[in-house]
Parts: sequence; C-alpha cells; structure tokens
Amino acid sequence: MNLVLFTHPASLGSQSQMRLVRALAEAYTARGHRAEIRQPQARVRRLLPQGRLSKWAGYVDQYLIFPQEIKRLLARDPADTLYVFCDQALGPWMPAVIHRPHVVHCLDLMALRSALGLIPENPTSATGRIYQRYIRAGFRRAKHFVSISEKTRADLHEFGNFEPVSSDVVYLGLNHPYGPLAADEAAGKLLSAGIAPPEHGLLLHVGGGQWYKNTAGVLNLYAAYVTQRRASGRPVLPLWMVSPAPTDTLQRLIDSLPPEAQVRFLQGVGNDTLQALYSLAGALIFPSLSEGFGWPIAEALACGCPVLTTGEAPMNEVGGPVANYLPRLNHADSMPSWAASGAQKLIAMLDRPEAERAAAARAGIEFARRYDADFAIDSYLKIYERVTKGWQSPQTV
Repeated sequence: MNLVLFTHPASLGSQSQMRLVRALAEAYTARGHRAEIRQPQARVRRLLPQGRLSKWAGYVDQYLIFPQEIKRLLARDPADTLYVFCDQALGPWMPAVIHRPHVVHCLDLMALRSALGLIPENPTSATGRIYQRYIRAGFRRAKHFVSISEKTRADLHEFGNFEPVSSDVVYLGLNHPYGPLAADEAAGKLLSAGIAPPEHGLLLHVGGGQWYKNTAGVLNLYAAYVTQRRASGRPVLPLWMVSPAPTDTLQRLIDSLPPEAQVRFLQGVGNDTLQALYSLAGALIFPSLSEGFGWPIAEALACGCPVLTTGEAPMNEVGGPVANYLPRLNHADSMPSWAASGAQKLIAMLDRPEAERAAAARAGIEFARRYDADFAIDSYLKIYERVTKGWQSPQTV
C-alpha cells in the first residue's frame, strides 16, 4: 500500500505523538509498504518571536498554507494512496482529501468534551470552544475511524454527533518489550541511569502533569497512606513520581506531608528505566480523572506491578479484571475522604500474602499480552486494506 501519514507540526512539541507516528511509519515500511509522513512546516511561525503571535502564526501554517500543500501533493500521489490522519484533531485538513481513501485514528475526545462543558475540572475559553467546533466540523466529514479504546469510540459517536461508515477499535501496542525484571537486574538498570535504587521498595506514579492526571490527588492519597501506616506502626514506602517538577501549589502540598513521607520527582526517564521502576514498585498509583488510553496501566501490568487506578473507562477497560479501582475524584468530592478511602485500598493491596501477590502479578502479565505492538500494527493494516479495496464501492464513497 501507499500510505501518507498526517501528523501535527513539530513546533507543537508533541513528542509522544511524533514517536507514535514514526513507529507506525517504520513498522509499515518493514512490512513492505510505502509510508510517508507529512506535517506542516513552520513557514510563517519561524518569522515571529516566541509568544502569543507565534501561536497564531502557527495556525496560519496549519490551516491556511498546509491544506494547499496537501492539494498540490495529492495531484502527484498514486490513485490508490491511503491517507491516514494520526489524530482526529487534524480534522481541519480532512476536506482536502475527503474524496480519496482515508482513515482517522481517534485518540481521545477530552478537549471536545471540555469544550462542551462536560468536564468541570477543565473549563475551556471561548476561543477554545470555537477551535474545538472547527476540529469537529472537519473530522466528522471522514468516513473511516479506528479508536484506541471502546471509550474513545463511544465518545466519538456521541460527541461527534455522527455515524461513520466504519469505526473500529484497536488497542495501542506497547512501545517497549515491557516485562518483569528480577530485583537485582532492575536495580542495575537504575544505577546505569544514575538513579540510586530504593532500599525497601517504592510506590510509583507515572504522568505528564496534565490536569487529568490528578497529581494533587496522588499526593493527597499518599499523605493519607503515610498517616495510616504511621498509626499502625508499619514502615512507609517512598513515592516516586515520573512527572514534571512540582508546581508551587504541589510543592506546598509536599511540604505539608508527614515527616515520614518521601517524595521524589523524576524526568527524562527512558523505557528501560521505567521498566525497572515498575518491576520494583509495590504499586502504581494512577487515579486519573480521564484518559484517552492510559499507557502506564498496561506497562505496569506487563511488568507484574499492581495497579490502583480509577474505576471508569477507559482506565477500567485497559486494566480489566486485574487492576484495582478507586472511584473517580469528582469536582464536588471531599479530597480527604477520597484520599483516606484510596489509602485503605492501597494498603490492602500491599499487605496481600506473597502467594496472592504473585498470582495477581501473573494475571496482570497475561492480561497485558493484548497490548502487543505487532498485533496492533497488523490490525491497522487490515483496516487500511479493507478501506482501500472497498473505496470504489458506492456504499463506501
């Protein structure tokens, strides 16, 4: 197949999106297909200094100049080219290729739901609401979609307010061969990364610091855990946060923790180091308010690490029957009450007999096999082939 993969401009700094797109292109090429990545270039944006105007200049590059480039390249592309939009947020480019075979990868609809006033924790400005309507007006013209979870597909249909010709779900494949490491091997990987291993284990959080990662909730839950452990005279595990450095607000919260608490933030952690952390952790604490997928849940399970996450989709979809669940921390909930209840569940997980912990680890590893990268790539290609072969049919045009 001849594949053109559209993605965001490099100037947006979306490293995870670019890594995903490059991984897709490399995998498709390795399977004998032709895959080309296309993205807007910073033609106008580079003429202006960084700031508010540069953002608007970036919009000129993305939504005025790039669609014209798409049309010019379209004339030279083979007739059987399939155009793959690697994020539904690229919807404004859809009109340029609507008459050619295409598939849209749908990652999450959190921004759209926020713009519709459905997520009170993340209010959207007036211009943001207009922007999301613009994006939706573009992607809802597409005919074929593949979503990363059942939750994302359901949101696509409900909040996109349309029914596409085809709409599949393919779970994301892990971008690293995650698996459990023996304690000495995991410690060695940490030392190789310049990180001194914890003496007696750790609790782990992996997040990007975004509003939906509920970082304050993680710290409050940890504070409740420390308080409950101290009251019972039991030792306390440190909390390691693979997350951006704390804001002033979070730092004040950390400073108010009981003296036995130990919180460490890590940035720039590679896959090997992250695998070692999962392998040493007593539990992953991941109480997100929302997710498109929830990579750390799958990664932790693959390493045999117990997971405590939110009992709502897609977190409970990714964690299935093998993860442990908390209620979502809603806008009107009492943080102390929620944190105390969560700490009780965490302690119950940590205090399970060794045989029970080992059985749970094996179940998590087995469940995580569904997030195999090769299976995901093969599934995408089958969808692409189906769309390309059926495009001439009147039923799919």
